[in-house]
Amino acid sequence: MEQTLLVLSNVPDAELANSMARTLVEKRLAACVNIMPAVQSVYQWQGAIEHASEVTLMVKTTQARYAELEAAIKAAHPYDVPEIIAIPIAAGLPAYLNWIVAETRKELNV
Repeated sequence: MEQTLLVLSNVPDAELANSMARTLVEKRLAACVNIMPAVQSVYQWQGAIEHASEVTLMVKTTQARYAELEAAIKAAHPYDVPEIIAIPIAAGLPAYLNWIVAETRKELNV
């Protein structure tokens, strides 16, 4: 079976989260995107400790679509260095994992 991935990314607000999620699914770069609101992030950026309220995207995709997914997130993201982390899905309900693969398959123009 093709390798499935869980990709995490934080964005600054719900409006962008919803827009990005819809675009990723419409382009078949993601089978599903869960939007987790009200995440508080504490991080160091350019020598200062930052606190930010963010929205987390949990994106289900495949290794085959990862490069295009990463490029789409980067293109829509306002941060200089957006968080984009891909975690291989080691196990899961086979029917669900097969659904991810089917929903992210590239359409062929014949």
